[in-house]
Amino acid sequence: MTSFLRWAGSKRQLLPNLIKLIGEDFTRYVEPFAGSACVFFRLLPQRAVLGDINAELIHTYIEVKYRVEPVIAQLRQWRKGKKRYLELRAIDPESLPRAARAARFIYLNRCCFNGLYRTNRQGHFNVPYGGERSGRIPNPENLRRASRALKQARLITGDFTKSLQHVGPGDFVYMDPPFSITSHRMFNEYDASAFDEAQLEQLREEIERLAQRRIRFLVSYADSPEAEILRAGFKSQTVSVRRNIAGFTGKRVTSNEILIYN
Repeated sequence: MTSFLRWAGSKRQLLPNLIKLIGEDFTRYVEPFAGSACVFFRLLPQRAVLGDINAELIHTYIEVKYRVEPVIAQLRQWRKGKKRYLELRAIDPESLPRAARAARFIYLNRCCFNGLYRTNRQGHFNVPYGGERSGRIPNPENLRRASRALKQARLITGDFTKSLQHVGPGDFVYMDPPFSITSHRMFNEYDASAFDEAQLEQLREEIERLAQRRIRFLVSYADSPEAEILRAGFKSQTVSVRRNIAGFTGKRVTSNEILIYN
């Protein structure tokens, strides 16, 4: 199945490459940078850990997992449109009931520009409306299928190190971190504060620990000097992916991603 969320930098195009490297020889799937969790929803593992630093995202997954019908009922009340989008964007999500808070996240995610998640310095979501060509609101059956899939996952709010604390023998760890702030960007995927050089170095330390413990991992990262830091001493391959520049379908470029694994 496919994810019910859009996500800038999603690895949907790379799924065949990723699935081939992940294989089936693992007892639990772990993804510390979950985002739209498109790899998880394609694999549908029997056991999983999904983590993300985005608390609104994990709250949404929890509500879809345990209380999907109230989320569906709330989404049915909101038609797609700029006026509704701006009204919902202006609301403090913490002021809403749990189901409405999750439904708001899904609505904004599907209707915003290019699947971006970006906040201002006050922590308020500020991505503009994506127009009529943005995504559709997920239908109820897609959300119910996602709910059944998420029943197999433990959901963790926090940075990648928090999820990695739960890794053990037999696990497979897939990590798709945001680009470091020093990386060259051809399009703006993430809030600039999402991942920095210190966290990149910490990620390198974590994958070395995984390798020492003989726990299999796969990291996907944009072809860049930072990727060279991550790949040193490990297996890797380069794959090409076509990207929209600034979300305009008429302006596409081919960029490379590095897949790093042990």
